[in-house]
Amino acid sequence: MPEMDGIAALKAIKEKDPNATIIMCSAMGQQAMVIDAIQAGAKDFIVKPFQADRVVEAIEKALS
Repeated sequence: MPEMDGIAALKAIKEKDPNATIIMCSAMGQQAMVIDAIQAGAKDFIVKPFQADRVVEAIEKALS
């Protein structure tokens, strides 16, 4: 992302809308990044390449 990284974008979105439901998706699934995303308010984190059932699982989790 040219302006900011995903974690910064997540924080900016949550600042504007604390009730936003966000699922992060990245090819970089280092444990620290996943933890940072969840702590910053992401409902889930999907690592690329992903399986369709994993996407469905994340969406169901986010909507519950």
